[in-house]
Amino acid sequence: MTAIVRLIRPRDWLKNVFVLMPLPFALGASGTFEPLVVVVGLAAMSLVSSAAYVFNDLWDAGRDRLHPDKQRRPIAAGAVSPVAAGLLGLALAAAGGGLAIAGAPAGAGVVLLGYAGLQLVYTLYGKHLPLVDVTLLSSGFVLRVLLGCALVGVTPSSWLLLCSSSLALFLALAKRRGDLLRGVDDTHRPSLAGYSRVFLEQGLTIAAGLTIMGYALYCMDAPVLAPGREFLTLPFVVFGVLEYLRIVHVHGAGAAPVDVLLSSRPLLACGAGWVVAALYSVGAVTVP
Repeated sequence: MTAIVRLIRPRDWLKNVFVLMPLPFALGASGTFEPLVVVVGLAAMSLVSSAAYVFNDLWDAGRDRLHPDKQRRPIAAGAVSPVAAGLLGLALAAAGGGLAIAGAPAGAGVVLLGYAGLQLVYTLYGKHLPLVDVTLLSSGFVLRVLLGCALVGVTPSSWLLLCSSSLALFLALAKRRGDLLRGVDDTHRPSLAGYSRVFLEQGLTIAAGLTIMGYALYCMDAPVLAPGREFLTLPFVVFGVLEYLRIVHVHGAGAAPVDVLLSSRPLLACGAGWVVAALYSVGAVTVP
């Protein structure tokens, strides 16, 4: 059972926090949304993403045995058989799709289908090509934001999409830099042959700047933000991006974004502060 839990990677469900990004702004736009619909959509994304992880590990089992860390993954280590893993992946995908059909808007189902297709392309082909791999990785996060918009019934702002895609690209580039620093060779990750440390660090700087700029423009343009409160959330975004960048450069981290977030108290506090500031900015909470 422990091997099955590790195979579906529940820790990586934290990435689905991107689904929740539109929620505070939905409160400002319509004043309400259906919490149950959001929970169902979030659960469906978690199940579908776990199915993608299972099929990725199944496809990559041979390469994973050559990786210093991934060789301990359940399929590569022989703790879960390929047949059992395949059946588990199909069950997770079916459960996620069933949840979306039963309790989420049609648009959410379309986004989930697109996410599943994207992960298939990434697993079979895309992750072996430099730039294509990080583009596909970051697109998965953008689809999570679009799923959140579909669940709460808001139209995604072009600036919000710029910000989320830039942030996702930032995380993906940091992940590849971490792979390089940890000595992962191009036998396991062929796309690494097309990267250098200097290139990835320059890309990180560009993506960080685009993230902050895109979010600032979103704050200027978002009609749901109360007058005088447009930029209250911006400092948290600036601090969060810079703190993550500091961790990447000073500590050589970034290969596992979830681990970086969960181990950094400043980033966790920054995320909590952003939520409070966002709710206050749209008038969902008031200060006496």
